[in-house]
Amino acid sequence: MEITYKETRDFTEKEVEELFLSVNWLSGKYPKRLIKALKSSSLVITAWDGDKLVGLIRGLDDEEMVAFLHYLLVRPEYQGMGIAKHLLLMAKDKYRSFLYLNIMPDENKNIAFYERNGFTLLEEGAAMQIRHL
Repeated sequence: MEITYKETRDFTEKEVEELFLSVNWLSGKYPKRLIKALKSSSLVITAWDGDKLVGLIRGLDDEEMVAFLHYLLVRPEYQGMGIAKHLLLMAKDKYRSFLYLNIMPDENKNIAFYERNGFTLLEEGAAMQIRHL
């Protein structure tokens, strides 16, 4: 198996829905909204096993100073193969000239992964959210 990586928005609604639902993310239940959001994003890098979408990272930015990585996900059967790390490295490279690259992990268990990849917790910061569901 050879994983290929592409900076592309060339994926279908069904492919994205299956990827997000494979990791039980709520976004996968809204495939029409999800595909529109991804296609409007500043950066989308995908990971493929042949013609199967197996991973994705999404970036949102102001084109100069601040970028946010919002999604980073890999199908469970492909986890532990370095795909997430490779996607993250590609995004970090893309945003290397920005002053800030931010990530807001949804789960505490993912903090160690981001720390191993150069991110630090903000001492005085806290993530906040309004959910409209």
